[in-house]
Amino acid sequence: MTETVLPALSLDLQNKDAAGFAERLGASFREYGFAVIADHGVPADLIAQAEEDMRVFFALPEDVKRAYHVPGAAGARGFTPFGTEIAKDAKAHDLKEFWHIGRALPADHQHAEIMPPNIWPKEVARFEQTFAALFDALDKAGIRILDGISDYLDIGRDLLRDGVTDGNSVLRLLHYPPISVDAPGVRAGAHEDINTITLLLGAEEAGLELKDRSGRWLPVAPPPGALVVNIGDMLSRLTNDVLPSTSHRVVNPPPERRGNARYSMPFFLHFRPDFLIETLPSCLDGRENRYPEPITAQNFLEQRLREIGLA
Repeated sequence: MTETVLPALSLDLQNKDAAGFAERLGASFREYGFAVIADHGVPADLIAQAEEDMRVFFALPEDVKRAYHVPGAAGARGFTPFGTEIAKDAKAHDLKEFWHIGRALPADHQHAEIMPPNIWPKEVARFEQTFAALFDALDKAGIRILDGISDYLDIGRDLLRDGVTDGNSVLRLLHYPPISVDAPGVRAGAHEDINTITLLLGAEEAGLELKDRSGRWLPVAPPPGALVVNIGDMLSRLTNDVLPSTSHRVVNPPPERRGNARYSMPFFLHFRPDFLIETLPSCLDGRENRYPEPITAQNFLEQRLREIGLA
């Protein structure tokens, strides 16, 4: 396995030593913007089922998949075809296609217009059951990780918990198809995530790299079943970059492995649309406020979606 600078941290430690867990989690985020989390509570059989159902969907004919593409919806739900998304300031589109599952809200919810109903492909029998369950399991794991972040920042747990309640979170099913030996571009160009934190399943396949403070690209190679978690721009902004949103990318494999597809499942945990991202006072101690203008999570999201070509 590729060496990694990020040792796995067991989420079980939070129940035994919350302060110790928070210190180790916060130190990893503060240095790298990333952490690797084991014992996260997402059932292994559910992850295996999700991986199988995802592969079945992406193996469908292109015209069948494109029937679930919603033009003008910024990729919020359903299928986004290959070559649509582009990293901010990049010149070439990413070499991927994906499917989005969002939070299910009652039709009369105040954010129902912002978070549309999910779309479910009829060609994969268990798709809705599998991914609704995976969404909920990752949502719960994400809140526990946010609790660790809150403990590290010593801000109390209510702010971040309340901030993501009914948040605009998205589970993305990612397929990087096989590519030719001389394919231009990379599977996913260098970028930072928009959201609060990202929980990634499927990073065991080599390719994910983070950019450290010195500008080096370092491989991220978690043990099987572990989550790779990274800080998104929203939380980075809220903490005045005390917890940084780090550039990361998915590079192409060696030529002999470019005929193999790559699959992963990032869960983008978001604040609710009306949450005001305003620098935490505790993150101003002795530091210049890099983000003096507050912004709602929805306005920030819309701004960034335009930058990456989805809106």
